[in-house]
Amino acid sequence: MTNPLYEELFEKHRFSEKNFLFLKNKETISYKDYITSVERISFFFKKLGLFPGDRVALKLKKSPIFLSIYGACVHRGLIFLPLNDGYTNDELLYYLRDSESKLLITDKETSSELKSKKLDQGFIIETIEKDSFGSISKKLIKNISSEKPVSRNLNDIAAILYTSGTTGRSKGAMISQENLLSNAQTLTEYWHFNSEDNLIHALPIYHTHGLFVATNVILLSSASMFFLEKFELETIFNYFPYSTVLMGVPTFYIRLLDSKKLTKKIVKNVRLFISGSAPLTKEINDYFFDITGKRILERYGMTETNMISSNPYKGNRISGTVGYPLPGIKVRITHQDTGRLIEKGKIGEIQVKGKNVFCGYWGMPDKTANSFTVDNYFKTDDLGRFNKSGYLEIVGRLKDLIISGGFNIYPKEVEDVVNSIKGIKENAVIGVSHKDLGESVLCIIVKEHKVLIDSNLISEILRNKLAKYKCPKAFIFKNSLPKNNLGKILKNQLREEYKDYFK
Repeated sequence: MTNPLYEELFEKHRFSEKNFLFLKNKETISYKDYITSVERISFFFKKLGLFPGDRVALKLKKSPIFLSIYGACVHRGLIFLPLNDGYTNDELLYYLRDSESKLLITDKETSSELKSKKLDQGFIIETIEKDSFGSISKKLIKNISSEKPVSRNLNDIAAILYTSGTTGRSKGAMISQENLLSNAQTLTEYWHFNSEDNLIHALPIYHTHGLFVATNVILLSSASMFFLEKFELETIFNYFPYSTVLMGVPTFYIRLLDSKKLTKKIVKNVRLFISGSAPLTKEINDYFFDITGKRILERYGMTETNMISSNPYKGNRISGTVGYPLPGIKVRITHQDTGRLIEKGKIGEIQVKGKNVFCGYWGMPDKTANSFTVDNYFKTDDLGRFNKSGYLEIVGRLKDLIISGGFNIYPKEVEDVVNSIKGIKENAVIGVSHKDLGESVLCIIVKEHKVLIDSNLISEILRNKLAKYKCPKAFIFKNSLPKNNLGKILKNQLREEYKDYFK
């Protein structure tokens, strides 16, 4: 193959009249029209003078053109760099300069702001709007002769995805063609995708979940997507009767459960509900099963690794676990200090090895070297354990580990007990500086609406279920917890907000 990723995901659809995307306005985009758009944009990139390996950054709202630009980058051998459309201009400039991007594709407003401040130095800016109008649309050639994709191999970098940067400088994870293709092939088979599937796609597409998991699996299996700009409850319910799969984050399922429209009847055609990107509580998973008769499939992945593990498609899906390592992927648990392998059931750092694992951090050779072991396992900085049945359980992040009076406290263990208390909607447990203990446990709680519950009752329940040193020293009640766009609680913000709480 001259360009494996393009040939496996895109090339085969050139003449297909099958619908690739169903849009909210009842418009559709066929695979054939999608590939035509991909190749037109690729030809435009060629006319701009871009060469294989050049970085193309994208800061756009979710739309079909986003996916066309992704395909065009693969076709032209360019490195695709999707960015959160909510980034400020200062954040945007950091990513552009760090990645040494040659081209920024964005909306007219962002372009005007950058140019008015003379910040458009070192890169080209082209614009496109959700309706596909902009400087790019004016320059596209409608009738072009088909060109073969630029020759690339499995080791070539296809994308750079920047990590959240919650613990320092944001890092650009270099994702190869092999990383993307091997994971798409594994997930398509493991989750039983085929050309008859219709996926509800309401995820962001600047993130690995919505872009590389959802989109690549659909392209590989020749399936279709209901392509939504964002999660809208009424629209989701309207699509359920015609859908077979929903990929979501825990927030999606919480909102669905809040609606009386959620019934076994309305989801009877949906064969698979998938959740990831943030922890799904056992209570939510079990409640969803009680209402719908469908067990949510939890899986585990990272920006740097794509998907690592998954509950089985057939077999027991166990709440609170992320299932077994996917075929071809090795996962081991090691002591977080010594790096030695530890026995099943014990908590340690999760390390991963396989074709899914990224190539390193852009421009950060030392950080890359420190992130891998001598035998080439990636150190995830996640804490977990294998239970007796061989299912992987995620306990938390290394940086979230609380050491109080010399004892290790895993926040998720405490959070799970708090979440099991009736009337608690969600909570976050963090470690806060304490003059005697080094760190002490603080629990921030969001209650269900109109529920009366106080910290004394919660403390009494916890004392009966947890060792004394694990019990929070204080509770704070809030209306909401800070989260990112995928519903993950931003504990770094909470630690900063309450850093002096015990002083």
